[in-house]
Amino acid sequence: MTGGHDILQDALREEQLTIPRHARWRRRLGRSHVCGVVALAAFCLIAGSPAAFAHVKWFAQFDVAEQPVLLEQAISGALCKLVALSLFIFFVAGLAERSPIGTYFQDALDWVTAPIYHHIDVLMRATYGAFFIALWAKGHIILTPELKTTSAWVPWLQLAIAAGMLSRPTMILSGLGIVVLFGKALSDYGLFHLMDYPIFLGAAAYLILTGSGRSLFGIRPLDVVRYAAAVTLMWASVEKWAYPQWTYPVLAAHPEMTFGYDAAFYMTAAGVVEFGLAFALAWTPLARRAAALVLAIMFVMAVFAFGKIDAIGHAPIVIILIAIVADENRNAHRHHAWAVDAWYAVAVAGFIAAYYVVHAQIFGTAII
Repeated sequence: MTGGHDILQDALREEQLTIPRHARWRRRLGRSHVCGVVALAAFCLIAGSPAAFAHVKWFAQFDVAEQPVLLEQAISGALCKLVALSLFIFFVAGLAERSPIGTYFQDALDWVTAPIYHHIDVLMRATYGAFFIALWAKGHIILTPELKTTSAWVPWLQLAIAAGMLSRPTMILSGLGIVVLFGKALSDYGLFHLMDYPIFLGAAAYLILTGSGRSLFGIRPLDVVRYAAAVTLMWASVEKWAYPQWTYPVLAAHPEMTFGYDAAFYMTAAGVVEFGLAFALAWTPLARRAAALVLAIMFVMAVFAFGKIDAIGHAPIVIILIAIVADENRNAHRHHAWAVDAWYAVAVAGFIAAYYVVHAQIFGTAII
């Protein structure tokens, strides 16, 4: 009997080794783990509102060169208190990631997103192909709705970029085409305006690296575009503190989006929420996957309030966020829980300082 039992045990172990990794997770975790992902996604209900994630330059009047809110007013008591609250949340999240709870959520995300993980490349190519076809069909737009152009060659380059998504080798040419479009926008609109959109350079790098089967000094193509997304959203967050008045007309048209808060406080809080989630994209696996999930849901929710322009304009970043959520790679430096607070404080101070100093250097505006 003992010999037969041992043979059965060996057979079971062999079966476990031959079952694909994601299938083993499905057996081990079961459908109950969907609840873990649902709980994580539910955070978006208190993280902000669609107005916080709609790009204001697409829907309201703005002047990039105008004087921003003075720094001493921007870093108000409300901002400091909300940043302090963020530090506490990040500290707790850092502890959770190193605990069995963190492992549970990671396994749950792996279980739910396994089909996406195995088709990230196809989804990225399909989304960017559709995006550039939409730009070609609309015409007179370089990369985003507010970047207008009368150049006749731009739409045809956009169509060529879309066509390049059909095969892996031609993805390299599509990536180079995005760099050309970014250069055109930089020439027409200036450095400060284009600092809103490093995400496109990240996407171009992803296409070039993926098409050539390379990494960037050992950094995976998905990680390159992930860092670009983080920088893009952190920079956009500072804009909410420097130019809250740009969004006031949008909030006046959609007062329900402020949850009853004063518009000025709402913009401060929205900036803190977006900055924190964007910073998390550059952090450890669970932090970035949770942040990407919340951001993706909020961007999708914004489409219902702001329509087709928002859907097309944010499609390139939404697919990147979905790819981050589905990314099963858990290789990352191990950090103490307090390390995230230190880096977050440095990031907040650094981005605010960079925004105001660069603006002052280019446009001659006051800082304090």
